[in-house]
Amino acid sequence: MLLFFGLFGLILVLIYLASGIKIIKEWERAPVLRLGRYQGLKGPGFFWIIPGIDKIPSIISTRIQTYSFRSEQSLTRDNVPVTIDAVLFFKVVDVEKTILEVEHYSSATQWVAQTTLREVTGQVELDEVLAEREKIASHMQEIVDEKTEKWGIKIMSVEIRDVVVPARLQEAISRQAEAERERRARITLAQAEKEAADGMIEAANKYAKSPIAMELRWINLLFEAATEGGATIMMVPANIPVAGFSKGGNLGRSSGDGGLPPVGVFGVKKIPTKDKKKADE
Repeated sequence: MLLFFGLFGLILVLIYLASGIKIIKEWERAPVLRLGRYQGLKGPGFFWIIPGIDKIPSIISTRIQTYSFRSEQSLTRDNVPVTIDAVLFFKVVDVEKTILEVEHYSSATQWVAQTTLREVTGQVELDEVLAEREKIASHMQEIVDEKTEKWGIKIMSVEIRDVVVPARLQEAISRQAEAERERRARITLAQAEKEAADGMIEAANKYAKSPIAMELRWINLLFEAATEGGATIMMVPANIPVAGFSKGGNLGRSSGDGGLPPVGVFGVKKIPTKDKKKADE
């Protein structure tokens, strides 16, 4: 009988000791309270607490956590109601502060993010909300991070996923965007025309200073005209006088008489494709 009670008592002691064995993951931490007083953190891995005396109120994750939230019908500075979808990324960096300073750290962080989003939205106009999402998200991150720092929580990032405006304003925004695109297109076209005009003026000045360049350009133009489609080109030696054009209509004038420079192309005659084939035969 004594052996039976001794064995039974040993089993109870083993069960009692085994109930104090805890195992937590690499990214988790366990705050330990002994008779209600904070004793420190345990983990990761295997550890043992005194059953009935030590308590673990919660397991805190040190990984980055995400929270998706929406600000319904927030008013901008110009009194336009908008709905903003955002995502908050935060991480517990000081588990001791988190467990001692705030009861439900995740919910508290989420509420701070929602109220801050409404606050930031009310400080900017609709155009800024639509065009400067990154700037607004960065400003919001700074504010939320400042508020949650005393809880041992670090705000890693805030991302604005979508901005929804009332349907009656979407058409007006589309017209404004179209007008802006047209304005930019006209500015680009005007700049291109100005650059083209400047280039023509510069080329004319160079041709005026260099007759040789003008002659080469003239020859190139005749060559391009002659090579378009089927054509016959007659070439003559440079030492033989060729036809030229002048003010008085005379032939053989040089460029010094005001006429166009002589060229090495004696004549250009367009020949239709069919006739050219016959001529070749």
